[in-house]
Amino acid sequence: MDSISYIPKARKFFWNFLKYISVIVITFMVTIPFLWMMFSSFKTDVEILTNPFGLPETFSFGNYISAFQKLNIPLFYKNTFIIVLPTLFFGTIITFISSFVLSMIKFKYSKVLYFFLISGLAIPVFILLFPIFFLSAKFKIYNLYIALILPYIAISIPFSTLLFTGFLRGFPQEIIEAAIIDGCGLFSICTKIVLPIIKPTILTILIFNLLYVWNEYPLAVTLIGDKNLFTISLGATILRGRWDIDYGAIMAAGTSIIIPQLIILMFLQKYIIEGMTAGAVKG
Repeated sequence: MDSISYIPKARKFFWNFLKYISVIVITFMVTIPFLWMMFSSFKTDVEILTNPFGLPETFSFGNYISAFQKLNIPLFYKNTFIIVLPTLFFGTIITFISSFVLSMIKFKYSKVLYFFLISGLAIPVFILLFPIFFLSAKFKIYNLYIALILPYIAISIPFSTLLFTGFLRGFPQEIIEAAIIDGCGLFSICTKIVLPIIKPTILTILIFNLLYVWNEYPLAVTLIGDKNLFTISLGATILRGRWDIDYGAIMAAGTSIIIPQLIILMFLQKYIIEGMTAGAVKG
């Protein structure tokens, strides 16, 4: 009997051990590129080319000083936030309203509309570059902030719709019915009842869309040509000259771009997990 009861425990221990080893390996593989970039930011260009995987001989902040001297970092951050804020604001409002209608109101072709909205997840952004460029030139918004804001709002809709509808479809109907009996209108139901409960999902959507716009490059380099309008991800390309490349400064700039994102994820990971699981389980 003891040997028989021991088998499930041994099997459970084996699977737990395998799970933790897999998590460690995946984490290590994901972390390696960032650690390599961070250590390279303290090396000279000669060290990066001759000893790319070794530790710096001396830790120097010269690359960071050079990057901040060559790049107008405050301007790039300002441009990024000018694009990020309206993208998050309008994208979240539009998606919440559409998702509320799709989840709470039954009408003909609602499923067709839902699949149409989330089908954007399957479309690579590179396919959209030429049509978006053509439209921005046609409407004379090329090289303006709005040339990026409008596509970013559209690109955020599929993912936001997926999470919003996943949560709202499992929203207790009894709460809404009770609110209607008490005399609440549609606007009050959305703002006073649904929004306070759906906060983790909203925060998750805001964080993911923020990080996407922060790191987005293909659309930015296609629609913005004026260096005074460069975003933070686009501004780092200035360090790549026509005849030479300042590898150390590029590594320093890349590290400076990524660290704020890591800080955001570190402090808000709890809400991200809550929002993702709520949308996944209740959908």
